[in-house]
Amino acid sequence: MTHMSAWKDSFAGKLMEVLDHVEYRRIESSEDMEGVARLRYKAYKARDVLPVAAKNLIDDIDFDDHAYIFGVYYDEELVSTVRIHHVTPDHRVCQSTGIFPEEIHAFLDAGMTLIDPARFAVDPDFEMELPALPYLTLRPAIVGAVYFNTDRVIQHIRPAHAAFYKRVFYADTIVPPRMTKTYGFELTLLASRSREIRGKLMQRYPFFDSEPYERRMMFSRNEDNGSPPLTILPTARLAIGGRREISGQFG
Repeated sequence: MTHMSAWKDSFAGKLMEVLDHVEYRRIESSEDMEGVARLRYKAYKARDVLPVAAKNLIDDIDFDDHAYIFGVYYDEELVSTVRIHHVTPDHRVCQSTGIFPEEIHAFLDAGMTLIDPARFAVDPDFEMELPALPYLTLRPAIVGAVYFNTDRVIQHIRPAHAAFYKRVFYADTIVPPRMTKTYGFELTLLASRSREIRGKLMQRYPFFDSEPYERRMMFSRNEDNGSPPLTILPTARLAIGGRREISGQFG
């Protein structure tokens, strides 16, 4: 078996093949937001994790100018969604601030910048068919961490999911599990050291990689660029192909 065929048969290789069928969309129209709200409700209800205080699964934070909502489409069907927040000392709005304010403000008071993924939702009808969806849904968090060059990617999650984030994203525990009033169940706060883990993360999971123009399409809000693109095709294959070519020239 060649190195390339072995890679294709690996978990990372299989995820890359799934990524070939995926496109990302920045959700900004009211029609698309309604689709995201329905998916959030369906996913949270299936897992019995609807927030206690939630009257509407679209909130003010969705419209914050540092928030980026993505729909993940598999063969043109919406299968998952996530909201990515770019958090800075001068702009502290994000989901995690409302849940773990002391810890988030401590990061920001130290001058750090953060990526806060929130409102993660996967269509339960596709969970068994596409077990790669959690990885591909969280991919924009890594793309955003590279684009904004943030210090941390934070994760406020249920304790049962902590092992996944520690294994995949090399996350550290910031707050042990504790009961939250907003949700009515326990959450824990983790954080990944974005810059420190970037190299080993991309080497282990190349599908998280991206080209600069994909990062701009996902996160640029430069008025000169006009409206956001309707679809964003992942560039991980191009990115790792370029790195291999450079490695071959200079290695």
